[in-house]
Amino acid sequence: MRTRVGVALGYDTSMTIADMAEVVRQAEERNYEMAFFSETINLVRDSVSALAAFGLATRTLALGTTQIVRLRTPITMAQTAASLDELTGGRFVLAPGACTRNHARLHGLDHIDPALTLTEWVQAIRLLLTGDRVSFAGRTVRFENVRLAWTPVRPRIPLWIAATSRTGLRLAGQIGDGVLLNAIASPEYTASAVRIVREAAEEAGRDWNTFEVAKIVNCSLEDTRDAARDAVRWEVASKFHPMRLSYNARIRMGVGEPYISAADLPAFRSAYQNGGPEALARAIPDAYVDGLTASGTARDVVQRIGRYREAGVRLPLLRPAARHQIRPLLDLCARARPRRWNTFI
Repeated sequence: MRTRVGVALGYDTSMTIADMAEVVRQAEERNYEMAFFSETINLVRDSVSALAAFGLATRTLALGTTQIVRLRTPITMAQTAASLDELTGGRFVLAPGACTRNHARLHGLDHIDPALTLTEWVQAIRLLLTGDRVSFAGRTVRFENVRLAWTPVRPRIPLWIAATSRTGLRLAGQIGDGVLLNAIASPEYTASAVRIVREAAEEAGRDWNTFEVAKIVNCSLEDTRDAARDAVRWEVASKFHPMRLSYNARIRMGVGEPYISAADLPAFRSAYQNGGPEALARAIPDAYVDGLTASGTARDVVQRIGRYREAGVRLPLLRPAARHQIRPLLDLCARARPRRWNTFI
């Protein structure tokens, strides 16, 4: 069976789009299947610019990105998706994500039911991508007699729903062509999340065999486990920032994340309030880092990625924790070297 693997980028603010495009080119050389870019609440580089650069730097690699609904109208998102699919010769995958209360606050929007808006955006985008003249009358999306001015390369671009919560996971199974599982989550959480998605998909009459299950896997590859933990610790800690602490912890625990304890959360909040980001990072126990990421030596990382595959991930998207780790990680997990995977998986 073909070993599937992708690379995920977008969080390292020191990397320019040109830097990332070079990484993507190297991933294609190593027979990676996909390069994925995260457009997030952290206001990193925007996905449209990044995916255009990635498309021009590659010839065969699938290219995906998250886009938070409501930040672009469904018509604009459909234009973007069709344009990037045309640019890349039909290699584009869109992962729409719900506009949470925090997204709405940051962008000066009123809070509206995230599940409802995500559902209507997905429905509207699919209609527009047919190339037909269409209308839509939902509770949050309305347009009449609209048509893209050119025929999209594909009438159905894959939409993988970005999901973390039980509500989002069920919605992914109901309306998505696949699911994109969030970063900073253990194999145990992942197994529970996949069960939730699959149950919803099968209840909706979907074919699970054709349903994609992708996950961003945080990887930290160093000569020692301590060095690997240190390199990825802040990304783990960022999920426990006081502004997002309750939401991130609650929804992960609600799905079955065993590595997060409610008893630890007050200490994380206090650490940040008293000492800022550095103190918060120091407060994160090693067990959190080990449990929520694939970190350590080469053997540790490969074994851990195998655990995510066993949990039901069909396409792991590997996110390096540090810039100097990119080349070793690409080499370690290249599809051209399947025996290395078979040694441990």
